[in-house]
Amino acid sequence: MNGIRVVTDQGEWRDGFEERVRAGYRAAGCSEPLSGALLERALKGVDGWTVATDGAGWIAVGVSEDNGAAVGRIHDLTAEPGPAAAAARDWAERWCAERGAGRVEVRLTGAANGSHALFAGYPVRGQSRMRAAAEGPALPPGLAVRPLTEDEYPGWYAGEEAAYVADIVRAGALTPEQAKAKSDQDFAQSLPQGYRTPGHAFYAMEADGQVIGTGWVNHGYLPGVTFGFSLEVYEEHRGKGYGRAAMAVGEWATRQGGDEALMFNVFGGNEVAMSLYDRTGFAVLDEFRSLPL
Repeated sequence: MNGIRVVTDQGEWRDGFEERVRAGYRAAGCSEPLSGALLERALKGVDGWTVATDGAGWIAVGVSEDNGAAVGRIHDLTAEPGPAAAAARDWAERWCAERGAGRVEVRLTGAANGSHALFAGYPVRGQSRMRAAAEGPALPPGLAVRPLTEDEYPGWYAGEEAAYVADIVRAGALTPEQAKAKSDQDFAQSLPQGYRTPGHAFYAMEADGQVIGTGWVNHGYLPGVTFGFSLEVYEEHRGKGYGRAAMAVGEWATRQGGDEALMFNVFGGNEVAMSLYDRTGFAVLDEFRSLPL
């Protein structure tokens, strides 16, 4: 892109952006209501974005605060692969850096997003994944599932928080201190009433009389969707096939809550989990990448 200029009338860009995002979600298997709900999330803060063009493609960028740090975001970039696309990315990075951003993030919708190659140098920080739950899914043989008790909740919570902080740090975007602050904020937002937060269910998975893992899901998270916050197999029980079993438990819990699809996030750097999700048919809805500036 040459001769890049900021535009004041964003109507033409926005119409195209919304259709591209919707199409990406539909291609990943989302229903129309779910695609619309995800689009609403993607448009959060859109009125504060800066949009630029060279007359052939678009760039949409913004800078916001995240855990006390200024973060640049490339919300949209359309250009033919090659020098024009690279020039657009470089312009976006400079724009963010000039406004004090210490890193720049990009959200790529759908596994086949054409921008993946352009942002290949940006490490993957996380993905959101989804698949339709089987109708009437059965629990795996030899595995029992029961509700986590309220007495078990404090110990479970401490373990979940520690694991979440470790996942954030491993993804490489935040320091341990920033990760702890984000964890505190996210848990307070997700579980304002703790064990009794409406719509949330907690499970213990047992095999041979031992608790081998736990699950935490939020029913009705989006239209027809249960969100799997955690489907955790304890480390000492991994490598025994329980990973696939935990995913089956997630599908079972989804149907128990009256939903049709299971969605969850996975942090970058967790290649074992991503490989499991590839094998079990969980499509990538969004991929998040970032790069220090």
